[in-house]
Amino acid sequence: MMNLRLHLFHTRVTLQVMPPTNRLDVAADELARRLDHGESIQLLDVRSADRVAEGRVTLGTGLEFHAASAHDIAGASSVATLGVDARRPVLVMCGHGNSSARIAAFLREQGIEARSVAGGMAAWDAVYVPRPLTPTRTIERIVQLDRVGKGSLSYVLVSDGDAVIVDPGRHLEPYESVLRELGATAAAVIDTHMHADYLSGARAAAERWGVPYFLHPEDARSPYDGTPGRLTYQPLTAGDAIAFGRAALRVVHVPGHTLGSVALIVDDAMALTGDFLFVRSVGRPDLGGRGREWAELLWGSLERVRKEWPRDLLVLPAHYADEGERRADRTVAARLDVILATNRAALMTPEAAFLRWVAEHEAVAPASYHTMKLVNLGLADLGEAEREVAESGANRCAVESLPG
Repeated sequence: MMNLRLHLFHTRVTLQVMPPTNRLDVAADELARRLDHGESIQLLDVRSADRVAEGRVTLGTGLEFHAASAHDIAGASSVATLGVDARRPVLVMCGHGNSSARIAAFLREQGIEARSVAGGMAAWDAVYVPRPLTPTRTIERIVQLDRVGKGSLSYVLVSDGDAVIVDPGRHLEPYESVLRELGATAAAVIDTHMHADYLSGARAAAERWGVPYFLHPEDARSPYDGTPGRLTYQPLTAGDAIAFGRAALRVVHVPGHTLGSVALIVDDAMALTGDFLFVRSVGRPDLGGRGREWAELLWGSLERVRKEWPRDLLVLPAHYADEGERRADRTVAARLDVILATNRAALMTPEAAFLRWVAEHEAVAPASYHTMKLVNLGLADLGEAEREVAESGANRCAVESLPG
């Protein structure tokens, strides 16, 4: 067994034992694959504590997470203070892969097998992991794309070669890759609501692919002052059906997270619920600045679901908070009867108790959410670097994810 000693930071040593490799970094998507398969990985995040608190790698059951700022590492007396096992490989993460490359090189000088995550958290936030779901009667291929850095979920549904893409992120390449793999052609793009926690790729996708973009009219204007968005869309309202291939998605209006939130029912077997209903929570109603009013709408939507939706319906949300919301196949989904038995928000009664609970969990929304909502509406614009900064960090769309 390889035996490595811990060396003082101020002692420069010659590396004696290292597995042969020419790679000094690991790609973010490779890290995601390894973690998703349950591999035990030591990850050292060398960003500042406030950046780590905003969002970090949480994927997989084998992740061993450690955090110490690059500045603190440089001033430490021993690598023992990092908490990592010096006898095992360490992957180093930072914002863009620069500090992590320096720290990984430093650790290798101390006899630790260390590699940098190329591109850092910026690259991690752009990783989408596709996972297949069980087909329904009219839809033969369903893929859930998990944007692991955001805890965001989007979907590609294929019927007879026609595809509908639901809630896409701004990086279109992962969707085009899935379409190529499935031999499918995009027929439509849908946003279940106007997103605030990430920049939607729906309008850009519709333009690039030459297909319609569907959105509820209530979400085509600013919730802050009512200004109409500068965007081209097809209105999507309650009772509508979006037909493609042999399939049709039935539209259910479920306001509360936003005024125009919709759910899409697939063959009475699945419900794509957007940010309305999650596996373990519900979408927070305060992001438009009218928390009490929208909480009442959210309660009404939940009441209709409890009364009208079949209990064996599989709920497919647009977000998740942690690994506990995954099924054995790593997808994020749950039957409605399970949600109504385990989801605190979904089973809470009476209305007064629900409204009180939501109010108690209300918190200040990230400042970037206001900006991203306006960008998604076409009422503001951001450069690429600004988009990256605005999207950084995990989603904060579920009530239970709020402090307290």
